[in-house]
Amino acid sequence: MEPKGSVSSLQDVTTHRWSVGSNLGLPYGSFANSLASLTPNAGEKQVISPKRAYVAVAVLCYINLVNYMERYTIAGVLTNIQTFFAISDDSTAGLLQTVFICSFLLLAPAFGYLGDRYNRKYIMIAGISVWLLTALSSSFVTQSYFWLLVLLRGLVGVGEASYSTIAPTIIGDLFVGGKRSIVICVFYIFIPVGSGLGYIIGGGSATLTGDWRWALRVTPILGVVGLVLLVFLCPHPPRGAAETHGEGVTGDSSYLEDIKHLLKNRSYVWSSFGVTALAFLTGALAFWMPTFLSRARVTQELQLPCTKEPCDSTDSFIFGAVTVATGIMGGGLGTGLSRWFRDKVPNADPLICAVGMLGAVPCLFITIFVASASIPATYVFIFLGELLLSLNWAVMADMLLYIVIPTRRSTAEALQITVGHLLGDAGSPYLLGAISNAIYKSKPGNDDWRFRSLKYSLVICPFVGLLGGLFFFLTSRYIIEDRKAAQQLIEGSAPAPEVSVELDQPQDNDKRSQTTFVDVKLHSLLITS
Repeated sequence: MEPKGSVSSLQDVTTHRWSVGSNLGLPYGSFANSLASLTPNAGEKQVISPKRAYVAVAVLCYINLVNYMERYTIAGVLTNIQTFFAISDDSTAGLLQTVFICSFLLLAPAFGYLGDRYNRKYIMIAGISVWLLTALSSSFVTQSYFWLLVLLRGLVGVGEASYSTIAPTIIGDLFVGGKRSIVICVFYIFIPVGSGLGYIIGGGSATLTGDWRWALRVTPILGVVGLVLLVFLCPHPPRGAAETHGEGVTGDSSYLEDIKHLLKNRSYVWSSFGVTALAFLTGALAFWMPTFLSRARVTQELQLPCTKEPCDSTDSFIFGAVTVATGIMGGGLGTGLSRWFRDKVPNADPLICAVGMLGAVPCLFITIFVASASIPATYVFIFLGELLLSLNWAVMADMLLYIVIPTRRSTAEALQITVGHLLGDAGSPYLLGAISNAIYKSKPGNDDWRFRSLKYSLVICPFVGLLGGLFFFLTSRYIIEDRKAAQQLIEGSAPAPEVSVELDQPQDNDKRSQTTFVDVKLHSLLITS
């Protein structure tokens, strides 16, 4: 009987690729194998050079920028749209964003499922193509077809769901540790930057051309450039490549098992509720704030009500510039604080998010109630509030990547997007519009009351901010434990590094023994008594 650790026993060890998952239920590979052309080669080690990784991130950041520019271009020309289609009902106008977000959230789980199982690059290419085609088509809708504009906005959400769900997971597979935090920060900074540029481009295009529909034609043109760059410059790294030095991680769990696992991850659940609160706030403010400020100017008699397009786009320009500035500053500050405190305070990330949410609450209250007196003072507190909210974007994304294993990240992103949008910005623009409309009906025809009705509906936002802060505080209680559990799942299924085993081989008579070194790649060694 050979001793444990002998050459024979080491050579008999079977080589396996890193694997995370369980064997319960139907393995998704049973269906995936029928679509082999869409799945990456599970047996190959793929090492992506740092230069190629940074180029890929630059492409993904550019598309993310255009993505959010397109999403908020509508808000930048909302007053023009209401005038063009003769819409006096705020809740009807709010449908444009609500329908978009609803289609976005309904398809996010499907793209999450596909993203954990098939080639993510191909999925993004298909989704972006749908997004660009429908976005461009919406710019040709005529005055009597508002319902068609709403429908096309819904189809735009279909395309954007594919990209927003999958792109962060590719970045997570290209970088790890401090580099990942920085790259994720840069990627998520483009959310507020793109949103702000959406207002600016929307308002600017309408002003320059005299037709708000040109605002919807700029981003599809920019998007085509991003699509071409994605096809030629963005690789598809193995899942978990950054943590496994290019080996990648495979999984054999069913979709239902993935969901059950995520629901048992308490920091993931509570942080998802925090993301939902943030989505409610940013969705409501992003859609209604330029209109709110425009009505405030009418109340202060700084401008006349808009009765014919193009309407005054001053507040779209200013609000867009503030959103860009606070997005860059807040995103960088949030990531800097995260890196500074992470070694000293292991649960620093959710605490940073909680402070950002709670700190924005008084700023939002002041913004809402000072608008009727001073527009400059209102913008000061908008700046402070958005700066504090922007602390969260990159930090939240980084948290998800280190508390969820690579083979479940697309599903986790999709589930968080679905919950966040369903309970957050899918309904907040419509809800605030409906409340504003109900209040306005008590005194119709009064411009001052039209402003105040929207003002009173916005009061909901600070209270949602308080809830968001509470959710992130609850996240901080569990994140240390959940992060360790995810890391152990990855490391526990990882192949051990190459080792050298020294063997003494006896020689005849007086010859001195010689030592032979055998390099063995040790993947899993079970020591039994």
